[in-house]
Amino acid sequence: MSGDHPAASHSTDTASQQVSTEPVMPADLTWAGRVRATVLAYVALTKPRVIELLLVATIPVMLQADRGHVDIAVIAFTLIGGWLGAGSANTLNMVVDADIDKKMKRTERRPLARRAVATRSALIFGLVLWAASFAVLYFAANLLSSLLVSATIIFYVGVYTMILKRRTWQNVVWGGAAGCMPTLVGWAAVTGSISWQPIVLFLVIFFWTPPHTWALAMRYKEDYKAAGVPMLPVIATEERVTRQMLVYTWLTVISSLALIPATSWIYTVIALLAGAWFLERVTKLYRDTKRGAEVKPLKVFLQSNEYLAIVFCGLAIDAVVGMQTISSYF
Repeated sequence: MSGDHPAASHSTDTASQQVSTEPVMPADLTWAGRVRATVLAYVALTKPRVIELLLVATIPVMLQADRGHVDIAVIAFTLIGGWLGAGSANTLNMVVDADIDKKMKRTERRPLARRAVATRSALIFGLVLWAASFAVLYFAANLLSSLLVSATIIFYVGVYTMILKRRTWQNVVWGGAAGCMPTLVGWAAVTGSISWQPIVLFLVIFFWTPPHTWALAMRYKEDYKAAGVPMLPVIATEERVTRQMLVYTWLTVISSLALIPATSWIYTVIALLAGAWFLERVTKLYRDTKRGAEVKPLKVFLQSNEYLAIVFCGLAIDAVVGMQTISSYF
């Protein structure tokens, strides 16, 4: 780990940020170029690529909540509200993490790290997105879904970013709960309640998050070390990291199979095949690491994305087709 204490480095960088919080733009930009650069910077604050998980998780859950039916309007407004909420959480996360984003090559081009947006402006933008998210979900769906999104923002920023991330290697284990919330939000938007099915899907993403994130952290270990963030690959051997990844991958696959009674053979086959495929990749990473061979953890990171997309898309197809569920045979 870095010799600097995370809290100390945070306070030092915060102080330096206060010297100048105004955005910095290249002097040779035209007026139109400045407008375009500013718009793109604000879009980047929302981490649009990360929001892809929102689509992957929310739509299939909403379809499963109303098997055999597709309410485009409810799905559309829920996605808009969820997107605004995720954008708020990501923006506020960047406000808090601006100091360490400057130290990591992977994040040094983020808007606040390169001062493309003023910190105060980003904070206001994040809060406005939060309010808009609550309003959209409250009026288009129901109070429960809007409260769940607000709880997600509070947990992600207040618990994960401000407390867990810089203090414990279990940051992504517990902090990952924020990324699981679209399953509960989607179900609540359709039914106005929560049942065992969205909780199972919540657990799928919850257990999936550590191997997914640690694979990326193995690739960028030096970045996290320089920033003083105690990710597991920074403080543990690669063998221990990959062993933990394998444990969580097993838990992910087992959780996905727990949904089988509420689905048909379509989801069952897809979940089994995708689970075996994902397990084979992570098992190979663990075995290669254990015998000292050269490993490429980024491949696991990419495959983890594909696995989650396959499982949830399989659920979406299963729900739309609306075939007889496995439990109905017994």
